[in-house]
Amino acid sequence: MKPNHRSELNAGLEASELECLRGFQSLFEGLSFAVSPGEALQVTGANGSGKTSLLRILCGLGLAESGEVRWNGVPIARAGAEYRAVLGYLGHRPALKGELTPRENLRAHTTLHGKAADDTRILSVLESFGIGRRHDRPCRTLSAGQQQRTALARIVLGDTPLWILDEPATALDDGGIACLEAAMDDRLARGGVIVFTSHQSLEGIRSLGQLALPGNRG
Repeated sequence: MKPNHRSELNAGLEASELECLRGFQSLFEGLSFAVSPGEALQVTGANGSGKTSLLRILCGLGLAESGEVRWNGVPIARAGAEYRAVLGYLGHRPALKGELTPRENLRAHTTLHGKAADDTRILSVLESFGIGRRHDRPCRTLSAGQQQRTALARIVLGDTPLWILDEPATALDDGGIACLEAAMDDRLARGGVIVFTSHQSLEGIRSLGQLALPGNRG
């Protein structure tokens, strides 16, 4: 990770002079960093410091008061659908259809993104997260941890080069965290870029840097 330094080849995710307001209060300003292929960045900070707001800005779901986010040197506001196609985003909630099974949720997500749904691949990814035996149960009947594993399997199945994950370890037990770390490490080994927040320690991830937000400016 290279705070306040732009990658030579403009590869990966870059933020330049970002400012975020909540009402009339500045959560952060002048925030610049770059995350290159094969690197992960953990965003840390106190509650209310703007961690989720920053991730939403990086996804294009929120607007910064000023500054710019670039993917491979191209502003994401200009890239539009092309940027969304390379992005895998997991918010605070799993965002699963409760009446659908894990397999159906992943199949629907794949189809929605214009890709062919491969049941063999879907089951393989669910199995890697320990959901294989529960793939045909409605998601509303699964525990919070099992739903989170299913949501993470959806991210892996998308096979996008950029992952932005907001508290991906939520509700996971030790086995689930090990699955998460393995998936993140594999993505990085294949040149992916990951930006995430987590109250859990995820020390088993390669090339992990940290960005601490300054906290409430009151």
